[in-house]
Amino acid sequence: MREGWVVNRWARGATGLLVGAAAGWLVHQATRMQGPELFVLVGAVVGLLVALAVHTYARSVRLTEITVTVPQFSELRFAVTRDGRQVAWKLFVETATRVSTQALGPGDGRMREALTSLYGLFAVTRDLLKEAHPGVQTGPEPTVEQLGIAMLNLELRPFLSRWHPALHAWESAHPEADESQWPENAACRAALAGVQQRLAAYVQSFGRLAGVARPEVLLGGPIRDEA
Repeated sequence: MREGWVVNRWARGATGLLVGAAAGWLVHQATRMQGPELFVLVGAVVGLLVALAVHTYARSVRLTEITVTVPQFSELRFAVTRDGRQVAWKLFVETATRVSTQALGPGDGRMREALTSLYGLFAVTRDLLKEAHPGVQTGPEPTVEQLGIAMLNLELRPFLSRWHPALHAWESAHPEADESQWPENAACRAALAGVQQRLAAYVQSFGRLAGVARPEVLLGGPIRDEA
């Protein structure tokens, strides 16, 4: 393996020398050109640069059609670009590694930790979408960014607006009490279970849009929340 690495290194070095020598010769010849020959050379260089720019742009906007199923929308068809896949991957990582996809049993975990994690997910997702370039919508198909906004406004925001201040108010009024004594603990857990079930569809959709093969497999095992 080491011998192959050395050979490849020398091959790359030799290629670099040849390319450098050719470039130097072309520059030398260009300095001696006048009239039409110089314009032809300049035009060729400009054409090459334009072709490279078009190729790079075409790679960034190349579309891949994917159909996913998310709550409240049934099936959605996406035309995903390379930039869109990168955004989808970041959203997949953020959502798949938090408590948002992990069920809590009647006596498992704490609602405060779950709500804090979901609140952090909301903030991180919003910041990620703000930093991302707006996706180019080539037709009626939505973009990855629009799916992320739908997750925020249709799932996370309503749940957090209802339960985050409710639990905070009870904790402030009963600083020494255990969370299990909160009268709305069972109702909040039931609402969380519903949100988690719907969020799981978003997580899998982000994974598919990012090109992850069988994203549901990655969500099957226990995932510890780091938020």
